[in-house]
Amino acid sequence: MAEVVGVKFKNTAKTYYFAPVKSIKDYPEKAGVVVETAKGLEYGTIVFGVKTVDDETIKQPLKPIIRMATEEDEKRMKENSEKIPDAMEKAREKIAELSLDMKLIGAEYAFDGKKLTFYFSADERVDFRELVKQLAACFKLRIELRQVGIRDETKILGGIAPCGRACCCAGTMNEFAKVSIKMAKNQGLHLNPSKISGLCGRLMCCLEYENDYYEKACKSFQRIGGKVKTPDGDGVVVANDMIKMISKVKIEKPDGSEIYKDFNVNDLEFQRKNCEECKVKDDESDDIPDLFDDEE
Repeated sequence: MAEVVGVKFKNTAKTYYFAPVKSIKDYPEKAGVVVETAKGLEYGTIVFGVKTVDDETIKQPLKPIIRMATEEDEKRMKENSEKIPDAMEKAREKIAELSLDMKLIGAEYAFDGKKLTFYFSADERVDFRELVKQLAACFKLRIELRQVGIRDETKILGGIAPCGRACCCAGTMNEFAKVSIKMAKNQGLHLNPSKISGLCGRLMCCLEYENDYYEKACKSFQRIGGKVKTPDGDGVVVANDMIKMISKVKIEKPDGSEIYKDFNVNDLEFQRKNCEECKVKDDESDDIPDLFDDEE
């Protein structure tokens, strides 16, 4: 077991563990702290104070919290934030001058103000060596450019998802989850790209949230269009409700009339065919690394 303090960086949802120090007696939530990371000193916000976690959940050795943020630290962070719009505008001008096929997404100053990182997206690899030289001459700082994927672009920019809430990747998700067409199929969703895709154009991350339940539940159902035996006779499944565990079945009567009736799946008998149309190939999204994995 190890004692840790939870810290978040910028506006990300992921919480990182750092080692508490004896010189700091209290770690109030939402207070600013300066910590040591792979990038050097960084400013973060406390999510929770000292607590004990299993050694298996952390990467040893934990880096320490250097100090609680001072007024000077807070002032520096504010100044860095205020300089970003101007930095973005100058970078866009340089990109246009060099006719580079890239889209500037965001910018970030290092805590000590000695490095400026730009995030961009592009359909192909971009030779930005000349751009880096010109930006370094313009800002008199160390310049770093990072090409990000389309999912990371949405994570940085944020936005309102089709559900009406803020995008999960920008507000609540620690890491990107792998999602596939099979997850949408398991949930009985229409495979319309506009209905199951997020702002990034990829499959919605929320498809993964309840997939474990749907994956088990769908095994109890006959596919839509499949034949079943019911207490009222043979019929064909026309709809499935995997929350209520009910199937709507169309039953044809001897006189040629048809009735539609709901049955609990436990009251139905059927043999599920292992046919090609029942097989769904997983279309797993590429793993896109978290931009801040090296914070820890």
